[in-house]
Amino acid sequence: MNTKQLDQILKESVMDSIIPGAVAFVSDDQGIIYEGAFGMRSLDSEAKMTTDSVFWIASMTKAVTTVAAMQLVEQGKLHLDQPLNRILPQLNDIKVMEGVGEDGQPILRQPKRQITLRHLLTHTAGFTYHFFNEGTTKYIAAKGLPDITECKDDALMTALAFDPGEQWEYGINIDWVGKAIEAVSGKSLRDYFKENIFNLLGMTDTDFVIQPETRPRLVGMHARGEDQSLSPIPFEITQEPEFFMGGGGLYSTAGDYMKFLQMILHGGTFNGKQILAKETIEEMSKNQIGDLQVSALKSANPGLTNDYEAFPGMTKKWGFGFLITTEDASTGRKAGSLSWAGLANTYFWIDPVSKITGVILTQILPFADQKVLDLADKFEASVYEQKANKLVSDRN
Repeated sequence: MNTKQLDQILKESVMDSIIPGAVAFVSDDQGIIYEGAFGMRSLDSEAKMTTDSVFWIASMTKAVTTVAAMQLVEQGKLHLDQPLNRILPQLNDIKVMEGVGEDGQPILRQPKRQITLRHLLTHTAGFTYHFFNEGTTKYIAAKGLPDITECKDDALMTALAFDPGEQWEYGINIDWVGKAIEAVSGKSLRDYFKENIFNLLGMTDTDFVIQPETRPRLVGMHARGEDQSLSPIPFEITQEPEFFMGGGGLYSTAGDYMKFLQMILHGGTFNGKQILAKETIEEMSKNQIGDLQVSALKSANPGLTNDYEAFPGMTKKWGFGFLITTEDASTGRKAGSLSWAGLANTYFWIDPVSKITGVILTQILPFADQKVLDLADKFEASVYEQKANKLVSDRN
C-alpha cells in the first residue's frame, strides 16, 4: 500500500482548511495496511491530531449494540420475532402518530402489531429521529420530551411514524435495543459492552464515559457555517446519563474501532477471540428488509444535519447493524459491502468481497458535510486503486 498517496489526500484537506483534522485506518484480512492522522484536534488548540485521538463516534455505536444483541440472540436470551413488550413493558405506551390536531396535540392510535427486535434492528419499527422527521419534532415539542442526546429515559417515548414492519426510516430504534440488552442481561449497556466485546477485542479507549486518561486526547467538535468556515463549538454527550445511548453514545479511536471492524471482516472472530458465530455475521450481512428500501435522509434540522443519501441512484438495503450496497460503487467498493456513519461526520465500510475495511473520523457538524464526504470518497477510491495495482503487479 502506497501510504504516501493516502497521506497526501488527508494532508491536502487539512492544508486547504477543508477539515481541522482527521484520522483514517484501513485493514485487509491480514491486518492494518494504513493508519494516518493529520491536522489539529481543535482549531482553538495546539494539540496535533494523533492516531490515538478520541472521537465521539455517534451512530457508529449502533453496529456495536447490534453485535451485543445478536450475541444474546445466539444465547436464546433475545428473540428476533417475539414482541419486545414482554421484556420492555414501556413499549405498551407507544402509539402511532397520524397527525396533529387543531389544539396542537398529536393524533394517536394503537399500532397494528407489536414491535419486535427485528423491527428495531432494521429501522422498520416506526421510530424516527426528530432531526430527520418533522412529525417527531412536533410530537417532542407537544409532549415536552427531552432530546435523545440528553440520554434521559423519557426521550425514548416518542410516537411511531408508521406501523411496525411497513416502512424503513432511520431513528432511535437501537437505543431501544440497548434497553432490551440491559433487561435480559441484568447489566448496564456499558458493563455488557466491556465484558463481552471491548475487553475481548482490546478496545481499551472505547467507552460511553470519557475517562481521565483519554480526555487529553479528545477531539473538539466544529461547526461549518453557511460561508463554509469552521468554528469550534462546545459539545459533549452527558457523562451521567439515565441510560447509555446504544444508538449513539460511544467515544472511541480509529484504532479501537478498527479492531471491531476486523472482527466483522473475519466472520466474528479477531485475535483468537470469538465475538459472534460466522453464521450470525453472515445473517447480519444479508438484506433483512425484503422489498423495502433504505431511503434518503431529509434534514428537519439544518444546523445538525444536511440531507444525506449514500450512493444516490443505487438500491440500498439494511441488514442487522449495517447499510448494504447492492451494486459495485464508483469508489471500488463491491456489492454486498456494509457501512454506516456517525452524526459528527465519522464513516466506515466493510467490504467482504475485497476483504477491506476502513474508517475515517472527523468532528464536524452538521452531518453529511459535503467536503468530508468528498474526502472520504477520494480516500476510499485511492485505497481500491492501489489494491488493484498491487494485484496486477503480483500477477506480473
